[in-house]
Amino acid sequence: MIMLTSQHDRRQETSVKILLISPDYPDTFWSFKHALKMINKKAALPPLGLATVAAMVPAAWEKKLVDMSVEKLKEKDILWADYIFISAMIVHRESMHATIELCHALGKKVVAGGPLVSSEPEEFDSVDYLVLNEGEITIPQFLADMAQGTLKHIYSSPERPSITETPVPDWSLIKMNKYSSMSIQYSRGCPFDCEFCNIVTMNGHRPRTKTKDQIIRELDALYNRNWRGSVFIVDDNFIANKKKLKEEILPAIIEWRKTKRGAPSLFTEASINMADDDELMRMMVKAGFDRVFVGIETPNEESLVECNKSQNENRDLIASIKRIQNFGMEVQGGFIVGFDNDPASIFKKQIDFIQKSGIVTAMVGLLNAPRGTRLYERLKKEDRIIEGFTGDNTDCSMNFVPKMKKETLIDGYQHILHTIYAPKAYYERITTFLKEFHPHYEVSIDKLKWSHVAGLFNSIWILGVVDKGRAQFWKFMLTVLVKRPKFFPLSLFLAAYGYHFRKVADKIGKGYCAVPAGVPVEAEIR
Repeated sequence: MIMLTSQHDRRQETSVKILLISPDYPDTFWSFKHALKMINKKAALPPLGLATVAAMVPAAWEKKLVDMSVEKLKEKDILWADYIFISAMIVHRESMHATIELCHALGKKVVAGGPLVSSEPEEFDSVDYLVLNEGEITIPQFLADMAQGTLKHIYSSPERPSITETPVPDWSLIKMNKYSSMSIQYSRGCPFDCEFCNIVTMNGHRPRTKTKDQIIRELDALYNRNWRGSVFIVDDNFIANKKKLKEEILPAIIEWRKTKRGAPSLFTEASINMADDDELMRMMVKAGFDRVFVGIETPNEESLVECNKSQNENRDLIASIKRIQNFGMEVQGGFIVGFDNDPASIFKKQIDFIQKSGIVTAMVGLLNAPRGTRLYERLKKEDRIIEGFTGDNTDCSMNFVPKMKKETLIDGYQHILHTIYAPKAYYERITTFLKEFHPHYEVSIDKLKWSHVAGLFNSIWILGVVDKGRAQFWKFMLTVLVKRPKFFPLSLFLAAYGYHFRKVADKIGKGYCAVPAGVPVEAEIR
């Protein structure tokens, strides 16, 4: 943090008012909006980056935070502020531009950062101050120049800073009751080099981690604000440094949980090779992890080689997934179609794989080439880049010319979604998952607290009465109550997710994708 020393600067420091804005999140698979309505929540996760930035500016500054995914941005809040701080991911692009335009129309200076701006700064040249790359380096530079009255247009640095001094996010600015989960960052960077991924461009290959004391302080900060829900460890790859995890971080979290009644459950992102380490998985479960997102991408081996997904190659992926499930963690999966080596049969292969694996939350998207990735550079050399990357995995956009006929690819993508999220297939997949899932904690109807009753009845009303898949819902839930009653809360939770996914898939099937229909894909994939 920059300390302002002169009397004039101290007066300036106390007078600065900043409004931190997180743009609106569109209705995608990742928004979970339709499921969250059932439990009276507005968004899945808070804007962790902005909460951390708020903790990095001088403590005497007045601060407000508006997450447009949970509340409307009001002109009076913009007019109140001296500066507008706005941060966005690629999926926020449309809302980001509209928000910047509004702030400028009201005569306010805008300070912008985050993954979207850092990867495409030229698109935001109209912004007053661009604070790019990692904030531990560029925010102090910006604050120092602000104190001296010598602000520049762009602050950037290629440096990969240590994150051992990163402060605890300022949770006082977050309306925690609007979210289904909170979040913590433990590390940055990933040792792998998948061709389509921009993580290594932004955060590098070498995993940089926080200390165990930092993680405990961040868990305490949430717990002390009475947060008892789940916490997402938002790492690029949580298990990138397995030695430190097993020797320091996980033992510290395990000990912390022993002293905390109602400690939150944890979930994260990791690579599939976690299935090879029994000790690691056992410790993760003991530390409270019950979900993990894994990038599966494709069951087609040639496509894995093409995108350099080496950790997934030459592996029985379904066996690895079931091993993680057996240890007591639900596997959520990311899947991609559109690789150069994808055969015409890829759509059926993806459907069969997803159903057999028991991956209930299967995020399927079309391949895109984010700027800065090796894929983008390769396709640019091949003169195949055609348009900007939206970051929305449901709008059927592709920013390059695929090898497969585009109409066939779009039709096949839609066919996957409409198949795997049809009620019958979806509930069958939950059943497959529950057969493999062996949690190391007791799950029972007693776990449903009084505060959850409204959500329970909302879910049953929507899924069992309103939704067109109500017959399959009742058949599934009655089977759970008879054969696996301890999984009733989890099953209802997953059923609510399915409702959201169907809503998004229905949107994709109603002309949302701009590409005209080609030859019916069913004829090609059967």
